[in-house]
Amino acid sequence: MELDDELCLCFHVTRRKVQNFIRIEKPRRPAQLSECFGAGTGCGWCRPFLERMFEQAVIGGETKVDFPTTDEYAQMRGKYVRAGGGKPPPGATPVADLPEDEVD
Repeated sequence: MELDDELCLCFHVTRRKVQNFIRIEKPRRPAQLSECFGAGTGCGWCRPFLERMFEQAVIGGETKVDFPTTDEYAQMRGKYVRAGGGKPPPGATPVADLPEDEVD
């Protein structure tokens, strides 16, 4: 995942926006990342990634999280939503289709 790819697919918040928010605003708790354009308040898929970015920034001063590729990230979110993990709000990036080899 590149810096300008969406991290929060519900509210179209890029990884760069979150990284800059952490650097500039210096949140004290991971939940405060929701103040970055609503990141993490939609379906919930991105919350673990936001938390890891926060923890790494607080502990090591960096925000380098190993993200899957953009396509993998979207497909993983699709599985999460289909399994009942959360419901994207209106206007969110559509849920990705499953690859051919994973369709039942």
